Amino acid sequence: MANKACKFRMYPNKEQKIFFAKTFGCVRFIYNQMLSDKIACYNEHRKMLKNTPAQYKAEYPWLKETDSLALANAQQNLKQAFKNFFTNPASGFPKYKSKKDHRCSYTTNNQKGTIKLKDGKIKLPKIGWIRIKQHRFLPKGCSVKVCNNYENLQWKVLCKCFICLRKPSSRNETEA
Repeated sequence: MANKACKFRMYPNKEQKIFFAKTFGCVRFIYNQMLSDKIACYNEHRKMLKNTPAQYKAEYPWLKETDSLALANAQQNLKQAFKNFFTNPASGFPKYKSKKDHRCSYTTNNQKGTIKLKDGKIKLPKIGWIRIKQHRFLPKGCSVKVCNNYENLQWKVLCKCFICLRKPSSRNETEA
């Protein structure tokens, strides 16, 4: 398996910018809420809480407006932060995400063709087509994972492709 990544500049319209702001906020909120609940549960019961973003959607219905895979990836990031802490305590205890950090980002996955790249546009889940500066093409048949971020007043999308490479066929050469 080989990895390939391409970063494109995005040009979202006003509604898409609002959607991105909501998604960035929801991802940060779910990460912080899950971290807070894990800490509280551990302090009370001395057990690690196994929670998911779906458990918070009943209490916070506005979480349903955003991409569920973005919230699931926030859960995976928190899980990885705890794993890093327990295997290597020098890495530090997981920290809360700050609103003041201007490096907003979220990651989503391609599930049944929800992410498409075509004619200088990219289609993302729950948002639709967004204009991009497409300077290269992605290989066909690759699995895509997208990371959107807003940094230095520019919108970027990073497409990570996982390409399955075929093994070269072995040649049966016989010596005469």
